[in-house]
Amino acid sequence: MNDTTPLMTAAECAREIGITVRALRVYEDHGLLSPQRSAKNWRLYGAREISRLNEILTFKAMGFNLARITELLSGHESATDSMLALQQARLTDHRKRLDSSLSLVMALREKTARGEILTITDLVALAKEMQMTDTPTNDVAWKRYEQMRPRVEIESDPEQLTEYVGYYRLADEAVAEITVTDGKIYLRMSGQMRVQMFAEAPDKFFLKAVAAQVVFDRGQDAVIAGLTIHQDGLELPASRTDEAGFADAEAALKARAARTTPAPDSQNKLHNIIADHRTGTPDYAAMTPTLAQVVRDQCSLLVDELERLGAVEQVTFRRVDDQGFDVFDVQFENGLIEYGLSAASDGLLDGLYMRPATREAAP
Repeated sequence: MNDTTPLMTAAECAREIGITVRALRVYEDHGLLSPQRSAKNWRLYGAREISRLNEILTFKAMGFNLARITELLSGHESATDSMLALQQARLTDHRKRLDSSLSLVMALREKTARGEILTITDLVALAKEMQMTDTPTNDVAWKRYEQMRPRVEIESDPEQLTEYVGYYRLADEAVAEITVTDGKIYLRMSGQMRVQMFAEAPDKFFLKAVAAQVVFDRGQDAVIAGLTIHQDGLELPASRTDEAGFADAEAALKARAARTTPAPDSQNKLHNIIADHRTGTPDYAAMTPTLAQVVRDQCSLLVDELERLGAVEQVTFRRVDDQGFDVFDVQFENGLIEYGLSAASDGLLDGLYMRPATREAAP
């Protein structure tokens, strides 16, 4: 990390950030900070040290103790963008909870101003709201940070790689294929291209193409029984299946992508999705668990964005893409958005996205 900003002494660093010099020493003793040294052996803090200090303080605010922070950060360089994404998610969640608390307090004040007595239900709701703590340490934002951290490749055992070869079915009907070619291990999801994986620990691999990891799970007999894909703040478990299961998943995807018209009631579902998201009340029961987790994490952002976009003026079906998503253009009062949605065989929504459309609105 290059920075021409003058270095700070321990006292200056502590004063500017609002912590004590003793805290800096404690972090150093735990191996979390390694300040530079001046010619007189004074500790000096620059961009690298302050970046690591940001990570430490963020994790403390999330409820991690010092031992756990040491375990998480030791041996890893600071991941600035991942840290910023984690802080953004925490602050967004905090703002949402503050808005909720403020709305409740204002409603109760209006009630007392009218001369009404607060009920036990009112008081319980207020007490519950007031003891809300910071974002849980196992939330999606933390997991996303962990998954985006730089990984260190180690040499893998070519013979052990053969243990992982096979097919693994995820809960949303997708199937992963693991293959080994010339001593290299590859992952291919049904309907997608294969990508190489790289070992970072026994039974643990990471992808370089995207911020994702694959961890193989062993049963009581030490035989590989499944795997878990870690990506986008999610943990997606998959159990062993056979080649026929992979072929069925490929065929189902091709059938979905071969359509030239949207799935029945797809446009009505889209209208309902937009209406629900606008009020911050998505129908999670109509989604697969994986998609529900993603939408729940993004809910407050969706509310803000839909408020900015304004009312829906027109919805136009465009196509079915190669992943089986029904693609629509939605013309809002203040912008054109492309929506994509897909459903699993049980009717649950298993895919959903929204992004700015690159086309001009239809006349």
